[in-house]
Amino acid sequence: MPLGAFLRFFSKDLAIDLGTANTLVFTQQHGIVVREPSVVVINKLTNKIEAVGSEAKEMLGRTPGNIESIRPMKDGVIADFEVTERMLEYFIRKAHGKRMPVRPRIVIGVPSEITQVEKRAVKDSAQRAGASEVFLVEQAMMAAIGAGLPITEPSGNMIVDIGGGTTDVAVISLAGTVYSRSVRVAGNEMDQAIIQHLKRKYNLLIGERTAEQIKWELGSAYPLKEELRMEIKGRDLVEGVPKTLTITDNEIREALSEPVSTIVEAVRQALERTPPELSADIMDKGIVLSGGGALLKGLDDRLREATGLPVVQAEDPLASVVLGTGKMLQDIDLLRKVSIQ
Repeated sequence: MPLGAFLRFFSKDLAIDLGTANTLVFTQQHGIVVREPSVVVINKLTNKIEAVGSEAKEMLGRTPGNIESIRPMKDGVIADFEVTERMLEYFIRKAHGKRMPVRPRIVIGVPSEITQVEKRAVKDSAQRAGASEVFLVEQAMMAAIGAGLPITEPSGNMIVDIGGGTTDVAVISLAGTVYSRSVRVAGNEMDQAIIQHLKRKYNLLIGERTAEQIKWELGSAYPLKEELRMEIKGRDLVEGVPKTLTITDNEIREALSEPVSTIVEAVRQALERTPPELSADIMDKGIVLSGGGALLKGLDDRLREATGLPVVQAEDPLASVVLGTGKMLQDIDLLRKVSIQ
C-alpha cells in the first residue's frame, strides 16, 4: 500500500488511554473526542448496560439492588474482561459518531510493568470491541510525548505519570525507556486512604465520589499557605444515622501521607538507578508530572524538597497520555519502535 493511502487509512484509527479512573479517546481529525469515567452500570437481572461513562459515575453508590456500578479497570489493568469489552465498544462507537466505516486500528496506553496475561486481556478486549489491530504502548512514554518532551534526542527525560490505578515513573532517552517502574498506588488509593481515615478517626462512612471530591478540594502533599475547610456528609457507623462533619486540609494531608510517600519513594529510586550522564540532563530539565494525580496540591513542592530537582506540571496533565498516544497515529515508524509486544 502506498504511504499516502496507508496514512489516510490510518487516520480512521483511534488512540485510547484506557485508565482506571477515566478513559480518553483521540482521533486524528478531531483530537480528544471522548473523556469519560471508566464506569459501567449494568442491570443484573437482564445483563443490559444501563449507562456508561459520566452518566454511570453519577449513579455510583446510588443504585438499587438489581443495578450494579462497575469499574472494570483496576490498578491500570482489566479486572472485568466482559464489562471492559462492552465499555470499549461503547467508547469506540461514540468516537466514530455511532458509525464504524472500517474496523479501526487502535493504540492503547498501558502501565510499564503490565504482565503478558494482562497485555493479552487488553488486546483481546479491544479486538472483540471492533479493532482490526491493536498496538500497546507504555503510558509513561506516551505521557512524555504528550507533555512535549524531546524523547527521540540523546538526553534524559524523566516523567512521573500519576493515574487512577498506577503511578508510572520513567527515564526516557533516544525513544527508549532507560528505566521504568510502575507502582499500583495512585488516585484511587488516595481516595481509599481518605475513606479509611474518616472511618477510623470519626466512625464516619463516606462513598467513593465524596472521597474524590475531598481529595480535589482539600487534598495536598505539602503544607498550604492558607487553611482549607470543608463540610462533608456521611453515615455514622456507631449510630447508623447521617452525620455532618467539618474537616481541614491538614488532616486530609495526614490521611494521604502514605500513598504520597510511596510515589515520592518511587521517584527517588528512579533517580538512584539513572545513569550519571542522564542524571545531569534531568538536573537541568527537571521532573515532569502528568496524570490526574499531578493536580494534587503541593505535590510538586513535595517532590522538589525530596529530590532537590526542578519539578514542572505537564500543560494538560489529564490528557498527556492520550495526546502522546494520538501522536503515534501520525508517526507509524516511531509507533512500531515504541510499541510493546
